Amino acid sequence: MKVPLLDLKAQYAAIREDVRAAVDAVMDAQYFILGPEVQALEEEVAAYCGAKHAIGCGSGTDALLLALMALDLGEGDEVITSPFTFFATGGSIWRTGAKPVFVDIDPDTFNIDPAAVKAAITPNTKAIMPVHIFGQCADMDAIKEAAGDIPIIEDAAQALSSEYKGAKAGTLGTIGCFSFFPSKNLGGFGDGGMMTTNDDAIDAKLRQLRVHGAERKYFHKMIGFNSRLDALQATILRVKLPRLDAWSDGRGANAARYQKMLDGAKVVTPVASPDCRHVYNQYTLRVADRDGLMARLKEREIGCAIYYPVPLHLQECFGSLGYSEGDLPVSEKAAKEVISIPVYPELTDEMAQFVADTIREYTG
Repeated sequence: MKVPLLDLKAQYAAIREDVRAAVDAVMDAQYFILGPEVQALEEEVAAYCGAKHAIGCGSGTDALLLALMALDLGEGDEVITSPFTFFATGGSIWRTGAKPVFVDIDPDTFNIDPAAVKAAITPNTKAIMPVHIFGQCADMDAIKEAAGDIPIIEDAAQALSSEYKGAKAGTLGTIGCFSFFPSKNLGGFGDGGMMTTNDDAIDAKLRQLRVHGAERKYFHKMIGFNSRLDALQATILRVKLPRLDAWSDGRGANAARYQKMLDGAKVVTPVASPDCRHVYNQYTLRVADRDGLMARLKEREIGCAIYYPVPLHLQECFGSLGYSEGDLPVSEKAAKEVISIPVYPELTDEMAQFVADTIREYTG
């Protein structure tokens, strides 16, 4: 039995006709850059999240960069964030000229440790960027308490539809940043991103920054760059958005099923905070012999992946920041032990059982 890590073909089969009709409508209109489809998606995502504004852009990475630019981050500024995340989190900070300050994570949720955030704040700290890793929100109350008046940018790339104490990701800080990369719970047919905010001035600034800083065409009040969500991606995402809660519930049901199937196995299953709705963009285990288990899963044609094998503070390109192995031990240990297994909503009972049986057999 083959079990892919993610089966986008199965998802597409269920929505094929709706997607094709929506794409044909855009083709007939010949309006591809921003426009009514993008505006409609922005309004729908804002309403879904409970945010006042949503602003589409070219990718989740661009969303982070635009958010930092909207807060005027630059040379000499510091942004506190997690090292246990996709590269874009740290890379976006670096590209503004600001300095990423990496602090350690909670060993259970893999999210940034609020106590470590508080300890790292200096007069140069101009933003805090928690990552809602794997689809579970960080401990935002504690982070807000530590931050005080410091702006918070939520890296919610993996967390659209997740909740913290009943509030949706993307509404828990100053700016929320989402990715529509195809593997996300709400994924497009290419790159795409979005930002959410309740601040009118930030909304206006983000909309200018994504079109080269222009308030109106050819009149530039600031220097931005080209980061526009196109209408084809927007119309596909509009087809998918009404199905997002059902898909997230399906991932949650599969996670609960794994919890039972793997009970007693020599693995650590994901810890879901009672304050959160975890939407399981990844279902991530901790295993002592991670590489051995990965080899066995691949041998059985079971999809798996390591998110993330090298924490950001140990990446070669950030060597000038001066971090060394041992500085952030919880993140470093996680990077050696984590492995993610299939959890997508179309996963069948038989497939999940095969995955769980293989893990139990290997780990004992």
